[in-house]
Amino acid sequence: MTTRTLGIGFIGSGFVTRFHIQSFVAVRDAEVRGVWSPNAAHAGEAAALARDLGVGEARPFESIAGMVADPSIDAIWICGPNHQRIANMEAILESLEAKRGELVGIACEKPLARNVAEAKRMRGLVHRAGVLDGYLENQVFSPAVVRGKELLWARGARLAGRPYLARAAEEHSGPHASWFWRGDLQGGGVLNDMMCHSIETARFLLTDPRKSRTSLLPKKVTAQIACLKWQRPEYARRLMAAYGVDYERSPSEDFARALLEYVDDAGEPLIVEATTSWSYVGPGLRLSMELLGPEYSMNVNTLSTELSLFFSRELRQSSGEDLVEKQNAELGLMPVVTDETASYGYVDENRHMVRSFLRGERPRENFDDGVNVTELLMAAYMSAERDAAVDFRSAPLDDFVPQVARGLWNPRR
Repeated sequence: MTTRTLGIGFIGSGFVTRFHIQSFVAVRDAEVRGVWSPNAAHAGEAAALARDLGVGEARPFESIAGMVADPSIDAIWICGPNHQRIANMEAILESLEAKRGELVGIACEKPLARNVAEAKRMRGLVHRAGVLDGYLENQVFSPAVVRGKELLWARGARLAGRPYLARAAEEHSGPHASWFWRGDLQGGGVLNDMMCHSIETARFLLTDPRKSRTSLLPKKVTAQIACLKWQRPEYARRLMAAYGVDYERSPSEDFARALLEYVDDAGEPLIVEATTSWSYVGPGLRLSMELLGPEYSMNVNTLSTELSLFFSRELRQSSGEDLVEKQNAELGLMPVVTDETASYGYVDENRHMVRSFLRGERPRENFDDGVNVTELLMAAYMSAERDAAVDFRSAPLDDFVPQVARGLWNPRR
């Protein structure tokens, strides 16, 4: 690109878009210039947030086509609901192929799609568009994860041998919007929503920094899903009142765990343990990652913060999320994540995407990674349905759609 500033337009105006916009306070050479959402009022609010933060003279657009056609927009960040991913990409491609606008890149929030067929469709569309592609998986850009990996591979693996076990977990009390709770719209439950983070972060930690992700070959996936909390009658009633979803009749899983067996290019066996939950009870969102090798280990826990506050029972606090994402309490001893956009990886993720697009380079997390993560997620669903391990190398994943996504899963019936 001849310009030194990347003009960015957002598709979607919800929670994750606002997280991204906030992160651009710490990202140079980029401006947020547009937001499109099917909810025009929300698009206006997100654009106003960008202007208030000084990260760009953003304005709401009436259509995706209008945003692509605007010469100030150089790249699109797709951050809308999962069930709209393909329609959003098709709208972008239609404008580009009709020569109604030019883009240098498209970045898509995790997960890339609801199933493998849709993920491959997304990749095919972005290749047809002839633009650079980035997969927005923030946790592999988390400073603690990146720095921990650097140090352990330099000081531990160099002397004692490569790491062999990675654990990753993401847990909180449940999503913010109704479509997340619906298996047909979201593509599943907590496994699809959050294990995409855990699987990719653990894979990243186990990958030799001198090699690509293809140096790790997935062999077998064993998984389990359950609805532990939100199908209980009292909690199902809360979901119905808050979001209009019926978890007594059509639940999605609120707990999932998976064991992924890999082999590296030297034939060494490697293990990933991933756990995710919408039924976690604690101060708020908890991310934890571990990497273990022959004579070393690392541990990350986002609730082990450098700042904590205490509020006695005499105080009556209003609810909010000013201390930690998915905050569940306002009394007692509370951890404070002082800069969530940096701690969770959004700042470094967006910095990397912007720099890659400006340099004309494909980001290190791209749609290929999004497809591979989706394949692993579908193998986990398949294993949970079969109650047996799945051979990743021969599993028929391309046409597989989980029972949860088809409304056929109900463990209490």
